[in-house]
Amino acid sequence: MTLGRRAFLLIFPVVLAGYLVAAVSVYIAQGNSILALERARLTQRLDHAAALFRNEVSQSRSFLYSLLEGNAVRLFVSEADVTYRSNALALRLQQSIRSLSDDPKKFIAFAVINPDLTPGYYFENSEDPFAELSAPQIQLARRLVSGSQLRDWTFLHQDRARPLIVYSEFIDPVTFARPVPSAKRTALLVQVAIEPTQFLEMQKALQQEYGTELQFDTTPTVQPDNRLAASIRLAPSLFATLSVDADRDVGYMSHLKVLLGLGALAMSLFSVGLMFVLIRRFITDPISALDLQVTAVMSGHNETIKETAGGGEIARLTGNIRQLHDQSRTALHQVQRASWTDTLTGISNRAHFNLVAAGIVEDTQARDGHCALLFIDIDNFKFVNDKYGHEVGDDLLKTLAMRIDAAVRSITARRAMPEAVLARLSGDEFAVLLQSKPGDGTTREICAAIIALFSSGFEVRGKHYPVTASIGVAICPDDANDLAELISNADAAMYQAKTNGKNRSSRFSRALQDKRDRIRQIQEELRGIDADEQFHLVYMPIVDARGRVTGCEALLRWISPTLGNVTPDEFVPIAESSGLFTKIDWWVINRAMGEHWRLKELFGPETVLAINISSAELYSKSISDYFCDCLDRHGLEAKFIEIELTETFAVKLGDQLHRNIQSLRDKGFRISIDDFGAGYTSVQQIIEYTADTIKLDRALVQNLTGEHSLPALKAVIALCHAQNMAVVGEGVDTTRKMAMLTEAGCDHFQGYLISKPLNLTDLASWAIHNATVTAGEIAQTHVPARRAGATKLL
Repeated sequence: MTLGRRAFLLIFPVVLAGYLVAAVSVYIAQGNSILALERARLTQRLDHAAALFRNEVSQSRSFLYSLLEGNAVRLFVSEADVTYRSNALALRLQQSIRSLSDDPKKFIAFAVINPDLTPGYYFENSEDPFAELSAPQIQLARRLVSGSQLRDWTFLHQDRARPLIVYSEFIDPVTFARPVPSAKRTALLVQVAIEPTQFLEMQKALQQEYGTELQFDTTPTVQPDNRLAASIRLAPSLFATLSVDADRDVGYMSHLKVLLGLGALAMSLFSVGLMFVLIRRFITDPISALDLQVTAVMSGHNETIKETAGGGEIARLTGNIRQLHDQSRTALHQVQRASWTDTLTGISNRAHFNLVAAGIVEDTQARDGHCALLFIDIDNFKFVNDKYGHEVGDDLLKTLAMRIDAAVRSITARRAMPEAVLARLSGDEFAVLLQSKPGDGTTREICAAIIALFSSGFEVRGKHYPVTASIGVAICPDDANDLAELISNADAAMYQAKTNGKNRSSRFSRALQDKRDRIRQIQEELRGIDADEQFHLVYMPIVDARGRVTGCEALLRWISPTLGNVTPDEFVPIAESSGLFTKIDWWVINRAMGEHWRLKELFGPETVLAINISSAELYSKSISDYFCDCLDRHGLEAKFIEIELTETFAVKLGDQLHRNIQSLRDKGFRISIDDFGAGYTSVQQIIEYTADTIKLDRALVQNLTGEHSLPALKAVIALCHAQNMAVVGEGVDTTRKMAMLTEAGCDHFQGYLISKPLNLTDLASWAIHNATVTAGEIAQTHVPARRAGATKLL
């Protein structure tokens, strides 16, 4: 985040908060003023409504007195002839009522109510010819008759009835004057009801404007000060109150709120913008300019930092940074030179090589060029280092680096090529990166020159040492598109050169890539494998000299739905190196023990089950516990289970591993050393082996089953017998090998001459068909029977 943006994000919230506080204060002050103004306006309008209401009341009283002063009402009341009164006098009274009305459309009703509360006369100027005295008016008449008042006016405003101002007065039917209170029960009650049109229009306008109903009550309603409300007196015991809801917008308060909010935001932006311009002009721009100079110096585009014009802190800071840069640049060059140089050989180290080589590879890709990486590994260097000492090894590496550098420089200089990059990547690994043209033979010539340095052993200080070089070559962009891939492919090609016999070069090829892809595919399949679906076991019989099956070796087979049939020689090393073999071993142990009863049915209850386990499993005590758990689960005895370890692993037995193996033996398990003779085993190590059985590797059997090697074979087997270990000859695929091993005293035999690995079904068929054929009978057809003597059962 830039300094200007950070300043904006820090300043803007503070300024905005200040303006918002000011806006809130203005809103509160203005809100109170607007509320007072609106309350005064509402009171004024209610006063106007009250005036209209009182005017309507006066009109109703005047209308009644005008009717009573005329003769129409008097004649109607005093006429005894009902028919004449109902026709002629009622019509004359109706005409009088109409003549007194200023507005013919205005609702006016006149009623004469008898002392028994029956209507004596009723008229209203409405369109209803069957209009009758309304229920509210009758209730009003009943209340007046039972009360003490002789005169009254009332505002009838029920929800479903027509709002009316009713003026009522009692009159004596004879004197037509106001009766004395004692004669009230014989007096007539006359009523004039007027609809207060103007007041109702005013009421409707107020209700629409403020969104609330006008309430009528006998006392004024007290409202809080922060609410818009007002009450007006319409009569001594009648008050009208209008109270606006608290959430209703009054006097454009919401508009004021929006305007104040927008104003606060606009003022904040303007203020921050102005401050930002000033800060940028006098603070951030000079700092940014200094930052650009420092960045340019750090990236190598500039060498120095220019001084800033003017004074102040930023100018002083620029000067100090410039001085610091000048001081640190010298130290940096010294540190870089030391950090990029291999301390032993004086050439580039891995870090410097990665930095320079990455740039060369990127440039090669950009210009469609060509470069080659030579990955050099010194063969047998560890042997020299261990035998002659580290000082000799260091001298060898320094001399080698100097000679490789000289050979590469001479070739590149003669061919007028860019200077090659030579580096020591690790202990005895070197790399050379060449920028050559395709097909010009430079890479081949340099590889030959480097290998020629080892033509008759590598000479250092007058002594020759038996080291050679294996070189792997990878080309960019043919074999790789980036440095990491280029190094990886060259490394793979180097191992191919070692496999092909060392002291040679090998070019990375599609076959190597396919092999790496195959390994990667096997690793991915093993990680997600369903062992029960894809794994199965086959068993290879082990027989004694008489041909009797004494045991079977459980061998794992894998048929992958994706990869097809994958041999153990291919997937077992990959599983072990990837740390995936634990679950495979545990599956094999459990499945083999679960099928052991089938082997006992075929070959007898003392048939031994041999199980191969990964060497790395013995580093953990959990494998011992798992063997015991499987014994209990399948009801087996430990003495009939033989655990096979490779001979190369047994050579490296340490104290902890020896204790783990001894723990298995103490629990009754048999220990077998497999592939004996495939590694580097000394006589002392044979003596120290803690095993029950030694299995001679097929290559050793092949070498020792000739006539001239028979004494050596007898000596090896005798040594094993002396250590109280039974001997199994592996790879018995001819009758001659069977006979020679028998002659040498071998106890047990295993190989294709006897049987290839079979599943349980085929093994049962083999057991039936070979019940009468014994290994001893095969051997007797070639050599005499072996000497008598006790042999150990497998």
